[in-house]
Amino acid sequence: MTENEQLLTRVADKARNTRPWGWASLPEPVAADAVARAEAALGFELPPLLAALYLRIGDGGFGPEYGLLPLLDSPPSGEPAAVAQYLARRDSGRKDPDWPWPEGVLPISHWGCAMYACVDCRTPQAPVLLFEPNPGDADHAWFIDAPSLTDWLQAWVDGTGWYEETNDGMDMEPWPDFRIRTAGPSAA
Repeated sequence: MTENEQLLTRVADKARNTRPWGWASLPEPVAADAVARAEAALGFELPPLLAALYLRIGDGGFGPEYGLLPLLDSPPSGEPAAVAQYLARRDSGRKDPDWPWPEGVLPISHWGCAMYACVDCRTPQAPVLLFEPNPGDADHAWFIDAPSLTDWLQAWVDGTGWYEETNDGMDMEPWPDFRIRTAGPSAA
């Protein structure tokens, strides 16, 4: 069994036994054509591990805090799904250059208070970024939550993420690529 297979098994076990706020039950996994439709709408591929979460465990509803957003369909809370969130934020960023949204950075989980966990789908390790806009400055709204989606999921199943009470005060590094990834014509 590969390392990813072992992690997916652990995530699935925790997902079956944990219900984030607002989710009555674990949604069914998506079909392969849903991932293909999502990738077509986004214009980029999902990292293999992220696709596997949706294909094998469920269409959102598990993970830290409010859980993973569904891929294409809105959850019971009515908040837009991951693809819709991304497309709306890219559109909004084109209209408001003070708050650009980086290409290939997919919101996957809502933390509340306008904060999101996002996966950088353009980087092979698929780092997870924290978007925290509340200070009111786009240049200081992006942080590295985990160096990879693997590490982020591992922290959730192990109970070692920054959001755990035992890690109160844990600092995150700013994401240095924010302005690089939002500057110039290719970023728009």
